[in-house]
Amino acid sequence: MKDTAQAGDTSIVLDTAVDWVEGETIAIASTSYDPRKAEKRVISEVDNTDSDAPVIHFTEPLLYKHFAKIDTYGDDTIDMRAEVGLLSRNVVFRGDPETSIDAEYGATIFIHSAGDDSLAARLSYVELTHVGQASQLGRYAVHFHMIGAIHNSYVKGLAVHQGNNRAFTIHGNSHLRIIDNVAFDVKGHTVFIEDGAETKNYIENNLVMMTKRSMSLLNTDQTPACFWITNPDNQFINNRAAGSDRYGFWFDLQENPTGPSADPNYCPINDKLGEFRGNHAHSMGRYGLRIFHGHVPRKFPCRSITYDYENPEDPYHNNPLVTANYVDFTGWKCNRNGAITGKVGDVRLINFKVADNLLAGIEFEEVDTQVKDGKA
Repeated sequence: MKDTAQAGDTSIVLDTAVDWVEGETIAIASTSYDPRKAEKRVISEVDNTDSDAPVIHFTEPLLYKHFAKIDTYGDDTIDMRAEVGLLSRNVVFRGDPETSIDAEYGATIFIHSAGDDSLAARLSYVELTHVGQASQLGRYAVHFHMIGAIHNSYVKGLAVHQGNNRAFTIHGNSHLRIIDNVAFDVKGHTVFIEDGAETKNYIENNLVMMTKRSMSLLNTDQTPACFWITNPDNQFINNRAAGSDRYGFWFDLQENPTGPSADPNYCPINDKLGEFRGNHAHSMGRYGLRIFHGHVPRKFPCRSITYDYENPEDPYHNNPLVTANYVDFTGWKCNRNGAITGKVGDVRLINFKVADNLLAGIEFEEVDTQVKDGKA
């Protein structure tokens, strides 16, 4: 948004040109500490007198204030403008609008084939609503399941809203592209990387608003993230997490993959970071970015470390830390921290901007130091 909208307003001003029309539905993100103060409205008119600042009208007044300002701090700025996402598409995939919400039982898209590049699934510019089935593992709005490499597949420009069970699940897959999607009012982790063996997936320019806790899935879905990440070797670029009951981006890195991908010879918590750049999180119940249990990337992720500093043959000396650069993150209006880490190695938070977080801006819990020349 270009300008702050007040409770009671029946229009908002955007900061970029759009091709939206009367009758389409939009979602406006919360900008308060309450992630559920997001709102959905039906467009009644679009005023394009100023094409770079179109005015979007709707008949039902806003219930909440939606802040929109780029604040200046010295020579730097922090962007704290409410996101607005278009939920309407010409093609609609939906569950039963009369029963899906109460029964938490909606439509799903399940994509599976055995073997690398054994299929190509290309989903683009479709609206998915009343989707996902609560209490049913695997029954998500869009679920890529145990295929392996899928270089020729992508999910682009989708709008998922009123979801009972996650939105986009990457399970046992690599090289999938998830780009330019909008998700609003989804229960459980919205973008979900499942076992911890998934790598080289490309997740860019997605907007996730109002992620809700679910009491019918895994324990972690009771504390959901807009983006739940179990392997660091993926690319997260310019995504926006705009309101969740708990977290924006949660790196929940395990010692070894779980589920069908279980493998003691693969160690995500010590794996390299693919890319984390330009991401944005606000209005979180807890943290904008959470790295937990930790991230200690090493040259050989699964090689044991004994910390025998006096022994030059100790694997610690031959298994150096690998740098992980988390870059250009913005976190604001979180009920605890803008960013927090568990145990980390050579993890660097570069050009982070945090403001108006209730507990702290950035918090490190524990740092695993590099041994050099026999000294910590």
